[in-house]
Amino acid sequence: MSLQRKIIHIDMDAYYASVEQRDRPELAGKPVAVGYPFKRGVVAAASYEARTFGVRSAMPSTTAQRKCPELIFVAPRFEVYRAVSRQIRAIFLQYTALVEPLSLDEAYLDVTENLRRLPSASDTGREIRARIFEWTGLTASAGISYNKFLAKLASDYKKPNGQYVITPAMGPAFVEALAVGKFHGVGPVTAEKMNKLGIVTGADLKARSLEFLIKQFGKSGPWYYAIARGEDDRPVEPDRPRKSSGSETTFGEDVTDPAAVERAVLEQAGEVWAWCEKAQMFGASVTVKLKYADFRQLTRSRTLTHLVTQQEELNDIALTLTRSIYPLENGVRLVGVTVSHFPDEDEHLESGQLDFDFS
Repeated sequence: MSLQRKIIHIDMDAYYASVEQRDRPELAGKPVAVGYPFKRGVVAAASYEARTFGVRSAMPSTTAQRKCPELIFVAPRFEVYRAVSRQIRAIFLQYTALVEPLSLDEAYLDVTENLRRLPSASDTGREIRARIFEWTGLTASAGISYNKFLAKLASDYKKPNGQYVITPAMGPAFVEALAVGKFHGVGPVTAEKMNKLGIVTGADLKARSLEFLIKQFGKSGPWYYAIARGEDDRPVEPDRPRKSSGSETTFGEDVTDPAAVERAVLEQAGEVWAWCEKAQMFGASVTVKLKYADFRQLTRSRTLTHLVTQQEELNDIALTLTRSIYPLENGVRLVGVTVSHFPDEDEHLESGQLDFDFS
């Protein structure tokens, strides 16, 4: 008989903002936003003090300032956030080799058989959170359950600096009472569609047949059918292969000069190349993204029969893809460059022809 799985979802509390408050004591207790207070700036993270005013990550900086006039903007320091994340990852590995990072500030851990032989997943979660605070001075929240879906839901339940357990006996009822918009994996558009179909809660979702959900939501139908019953068989997958490396920038003012667009594209290509060179991971596909002032987005991609292992080649491809978009139809607000199709992927490398994607 197989053991009942014990999954922990660890989520750092207001991670970027908390690191800044830790390193700059004068920011403690104050509303802090990591980002830039520019016209086109975006909040990367907000402290809990800022969140009480309605400031959230991904919010335009101008909106955040209107909501909280006392908001303090701090420039992001991603090298510091990455370094602290490595410390936290090292703590996780003291308890289990089955660690699946989702980002710098959250991860799944399978502690069904934890390395320290602690008697319960709750004990394991508490000890991990205590050790994170001891090593980094930062707090984390934990969700504990028998699958990934419920563990992630649980980690939001007692934030900040808390933990919550959803047992197998609790799982189905917990899901039934939850609004579908709170389900991880159900975005705003899907939640709105569900609501229009009369699916407002997990109980409403559970009442619909598998056939109905497939008809309405396609390949996602079976997933919605399962999670409505608290079921999720996905394993915790350590060391998931990186699928791409990308960088993008938003201009302070709309740009209409092709030369300025190309300079920005080369800057983003340089950021991507720095990561590829440091990680020694090189891809065969290059994508350029351009977003107009009216938010219409275009992408251009090229897949080669070989890996791009020279920065000059990456620059040349990125510029060729950019120039394939000309003439510009409007002012440009954002450009981005991504390298993908790393060699550990199973896809067959196609010939180096241009593939156009008008997304």
